[in-house]
Amino acid sequence: MYKILHSYLLLMLVFGTAGHAARQSYPGADQLEIRWHVYENHYLGKDQTLFSIGIKNNTKQPFPSAGWKIYFNLGKRVTSVSGSEQLEIKHVNGGLYYISPGKDFKSPAPGESLAQQFISNSWVVNSSDAPQGFYLVWDNAAGIGIPLNDVKISTPKDQRKMDRFAGDKELAQEQRYLLNERGKTGSSNQPKIFPAPLSYTETAGYFKLDQAVILVPDSEFDAEAQLFADELKRLTGKRPVVGPDHKSAKSIRLKKDASIKKDGYRLSVSPSGIVISANTSREIHYGIQSLKVLLDPSAYVAQGKKKVLMLKCVEVEDRPSFGFRAIMLDVARNFQSKEEVMKLIDLLSLYKFTTLHLHLNDDEGWRLQINALPELTSLGSNRGHGLNEQESLMPSYGSGPIAGQSSGSGFYSRADFIEILKYAARRHINIIPEIETPGHARAAIVSMQARYDRIIKSGDTASAKAYLLRDMADSSVYRSVQQWNDHVMDVSMPSVYNFLETVTDEIIDMYKLAGAPLQTIHYGGDEVPAGVWTRSPSVNAFKVKHPEVKNAADLWDYFFGRIATMLDKRKLYLSGWEETALRKSTVQGEKKWQPNPLFLDRKFHVNVWNNMSGNEDLAYRLANSGYKVILSFVTNFYFDMGYVREFDEPGFNWGGFINLEQSYKFIPFDYLRNQHTDYVNRPLPKSMLKQFEPLTEVGKQNIYGIQGLLWTETVKTAERLEYMYLPRLLALSERAWASAPEWATLQDTLKAKKLYEQDWYKFSSSVGRELSRLDHYAGGYRYRIPTPAVMFRNGMVSVNTDVPGFQIRYTTDGSVPTIKSKLYQQPIRHLKELRFRAFNKLGRGGKIAQNDNEENGKD
Repeated sequence: MYKILHSYLLLMLVFGTAGHAARQSYPGADQLEIRWHVYENHYLGKDQTLFSIGIKNNTKQPFPSAGWKIYFNLGKRVTSVSGSEQLEIKHVNGGLYYISPGKDFKSPAPGESLAQQFISNSWVVNSSDAPQGFYLVWDNAAGIGIPLNDVKISTPKDQRKMDRFAGDKELAQEQRYLLNERGKTGSSNQPKIFPAPLSYTETAGYFKLDQAVILVPDSEFDAEAQLFADELKRLTGKRPVVGPDHKSAKSIRLKKDASIKKDGYRLSVSPSGIVISANTSREIHYGIQSLKVLLDPSAYVAQGKKKVLMLKCVEVEDRPSFGFRAIMLDVARNFQSKEEVMKLIDLLSLYKFTTLHLHLNDDEGWRLQINALPELTSLGSNRGHGLNEQESLMPSYGSGPIAGQSSGSGFYSRADFIEILKYAARRHINIIPEIETPGHARAAIVSMQARYDRIIKSGDTASAKAYLLRDMADSSVYRSVQQWNDHVMDVSMPSVYNFLETVTDEIIDMYKLAGAPLQTIHYGGDEVPAGVWTRSPSVNAFKVKHPEVKNAADLWDYFFGRIATMLDKRKLYLSGWEETALRKSTVQGEKKWQPNPLFLDRKFHVNVWNNMSGNEDLAYRLANSGYKVILSFVTNFYFDMGYVREFDEPGFNWGGFINLEQSYKFIPFDYLRNQHTDYVNRPLPKSMLKQFEPLTEVGKQNIYGIQGLLWTETVKTAERLEYMYLPRLLALSERAWASAPEWATLQDTLKAKKLYEQDWYKFSSSVGRELSRLDHYAGGYRYRIPTPAVMFRNGMVSVNTDVPGFQIRYTTDGSVPTIKSKLYQQPIRHLKELRFRAFNKLGRGGKIAQNDNEENGKD
């Protein structure tokens, strides 16, 4: 594909007038090598990093001294180092920068290099912090970008230079090894159903599941029986009959039982048959998933062949701790295909989630077709280099210069979205659509500006302005966390509400056509920066008509009050990020987020993500005040964070590192019990801990559920998506479904610690079992394989992983271990060039580990 694209670019450069001049001036521009080198974190004792961007000329002639720019994306604010200026850097918008010849630029001859130092406003921790998506633009062909794919990344030899602050420490290999050993001396018995059921008892015997089995549903459970029959065909090789009971046949019966509590089910497996009982179809579905998970993972290997599957006889009574168990998937920053969304739905269904929250738009993309507003997808779903963003949005997150050629571009047609909704509804997964407002809305704003520019040419001013989202005369100065300066809707404009009503009604229509449930639409509400609306003529005119509106906070209340009323009329309720329920107030001389009393009488559901920087108790304060809160914490459930601090481990780190245990150990009703450090493991002051507000009994009733979130700034492929959410999604499933463990409430801390370690080992063993299933289920998932932890002691090396069940292979010559390398079975003699790697049963390997002592020069 790249060769075809490159040939196309060359043709454009050769035959286009401006492009021809550029091509004549410097052939082989795509052979430039870009170099990014990190010198030092904590530079000059501040939270900043010194790095350089360099160019190596791999062509056969000197690189031109003028007439070019090299663009790239970087998620940090950057300034130049004073002194020699080989390269000048300019910020365009968002994360888009370019470098061009500086005042001291010296053209590199063939084979030569040059570099310029810069300072970023935050640390560099891993490769996901690197600039990306480099491309070259000639000044005389300004609308054409040439990808520069050869990028070299390097860090200092002295890795202490990567410390984020004085005393910065991460767990050493030996510490990881010891943590992985916890709980192994206790009982390893755990239920064969995941997540852990409320009551589980194994009884004598097995049920033989083969091609002779039939499904016998009560009438209202026929849909669940038909779907299960399709799955059984893949397991046994034959689709079972679905129909009335036959006394001579082995049966799986789906039975209505009105006495069973909401969300609960019973599962009884005996040698003579299986009975799943529940009051409604959703709970019958839960019982079927438990039956599927009760099967040994080997049942999913070589599906479709004639098989006899043995099911252990059990008696199970079960129901979840929380009625709302969700995952949010961001498809705006980087797009994921319809098929990959369905694959995620398969996983959510298997592990008894209720909800998939789809983040459908953001500054960098709009992903859902709206018939009335075609520019939203003709322009807003594409990213690429161009002039004035008339055909696509500017590149973000390394999407590069060519629209339609990366995960930066893409959208769901109405037919696609309806298909997704039907697929989810059949599997009892509700989909919450999110339309980000009023911030994070640049894709929509630019698209509606393009609509205006198109229609105004006909002279129809009223139609052109009908859906504008920003006052064109607004000169407000602001900058978002993501560095955008034009991404907030102007909520004083009637056209904003025309836009939102049109989008809302088309979304409702799609749900109706799909026959899918819709109770709420999520309207975002996060990260609107200071400075918005301060110089908007529309806002000034609005204040004259509405004297009660005096500032941005009043506009905020007006906006979300009006959105809530709009949804009320459509028999829906409003969901949003925590900011929708907050208002900044002065507390002890400092500005602090406080629950906004204005919306307490409205049905608001709020996702609280911020449990950092003095807001550790924010979720409890909102719940105590009366808001329905969905716990969505960055330090436990943001699956876009890296698993561990290693340079080649992908993901963000601003919320800390989130390994499997960080999600598992979360205590929903008392999370402050084990949250005593900040996101870089520095102890929180005791004075701060004493000030935090505990959850009240009233507040406990307002904890609506738990949600994991996967933002996709660093996620460009389906494989990376699955790597980021698995296995952490399994910890979320356990915590949202299973009853509160004893260690979470026990006052005896020593006993609680022992119980926790035993439960952790049982849980991690269950995860290992489930990952074996997921090698094959729904086509197989590319989950993260754990990196071995290595301990050196008395001349011997011991190795383990945090999730049991993986083979560890090793080499003694420094080479990369393969599935054919020696199998680690017991401690081995220490050698300098030892390398270890874990493999799953398919032979797929994870990252390589070596002993820390080698790096320290110890033999």
